[in-house]
Amino acid sequence: MTNLPKGSKKLLNAWAFYDWANSVYTLTIASAVFPIFYEALFSERGHYIEVFGLELKNSALISFVTAFAFVFVAFFSPLLSGIADYVGNKKSFMKFFCYVGALSCMGLYWFNLENIYIGLLFYFLGLIGYWGSLVFYNSYLPDIAFPEQQDKISAKGYSLGYIGSVILLIINLAMIMKPKIFGITGTDGEAAMKAMRYSFVMVGIWWILFSQYSYYFLPKGSKETNQKLSQDVIFNGFKELKKVWVILQNNIPLKRYLGGFFVSSMAVQTVMLVATYFGAQEIQWASKEESTTGLIICILIIQLVAVIGAVLTSRASEKFGNIPTLIVINTIWAVFCALAFFITLPIHFYVMATVAGFVMGGIQALSRSTYSKLLPETEDTASFFSFYDVAEKIGIVIGMCLYGIIDQITGSPRLAIVFLGLFFVTAIFLLKRVHKK
Repeated sequence: MTNLPKGSKKLLNAWAFYDWANSVYTLTIASAVFPIFYEALFSERGHYIEVFGLELKNSALISFVTAFAFVFVAFFSPLLSGIADYVGNKKSFMKFFCYVGALSCMGLYWFNLENIYIGLLFYFLGLIGYWGSLVFYNSYLPDIAFPEQQDKISAKGYSLGYIGSVILLIINLAMIMKPKIFGITGTDGEAAMKAMRYSFVMVGIWWILFSQYSYYFLPKGSKETNQKLSQDVIFNGFKELKKVWVILQNNIPLKRYLGGFFVSSMAVQTVMLVATYFGAQEIQWASKEESTTGLIICILIIQLVAVIGAVLTSRASEKFGNIPTLIVINTIWAVFCALAFFITLPIHFYVMATVAGFVMGGIQALSRSTYSKLLPETEDTASFFSFYDVAEKIGIVIGMCLYGIIDQITGSPRLAIVFLGLFFVTAIFLLKRVHKK
């Protein structure tokens, strides 16, 4: 396939379409079906399990495993992105992590408490596959789009991701609520659990299948070389990361922006990853069936509203600027976390889900494109985006560990959510130091 020119509509659409392919992971595995499935496994035996020689609460356990996966990604992403830029084959790395993540989603079909370690391994590898592929996916943005195109195409990517993942989630929801229509046998509870397991397999198939469109049009890398992998190339990843750090010392707007992004992303990603676990444990649902239906409906609301949020945020950034728009969104998030401490009823959770969806889509799309705009002229974009991703991952590690520790000690995650609100307040002050243009 001949490489399409930078800014080409077909190339931009192909890049954005990867969000359609991989966002089913974040929705079904990270946010909706797997957390409900995971909670259901513990429904009869209580929320605590002995694992790794410790007695851990189930939601704290999954928080710690998630944090460990992000430690892994944070360490290896700068190394791999440096290799990708040097050898010029970032698409191969993106494919590798995509397939690892997709196959691990399929492996969750066998997740159970009797073989908890194998199940946690698949969950761990799924996280690594998804976030590892994003390092290279995000780094394509300045390669394929001009600065004036980046806000819009970034928002389009997130919008496609929300729409595609919602389509699959609706199918999965129908399978879970009416399993017999789909030929899934067993008692109501058993059939619903089987349907959830089938949904994990469907995520893997969807991810692999639809990513092929992006792979067909995306270039091999930012530069086409035939250099072979060697020891020097491996250590080149760390050299590239150090080079980015040196550049940041002289690029004050980018350095200040990364500080605000770090604490903001820490809170946003943690809230997104634990929202369903919070809803399952802290909201007073009338029955188990209402809990399952209500939680999935909330996730659907978040996804649908997020599409609107991403588009409106893109327009707001054009009118008011990226930084002022991000400050407003972080303010909404801070208020959201404060109010979350008091919610107990399903209606409260539905309202909060609507607010979260609106600001979630906006902050993700705008954060990515703002960083891209602030980058200096360079071909080694993967190294710069690995720095961005490392900041994001370390933030998630801190956020998930704090959430897990507070949840484990107090037995309730409410204080943890309020604590995350302080990070949004910190982000507001840090972003105010960035030049508004």
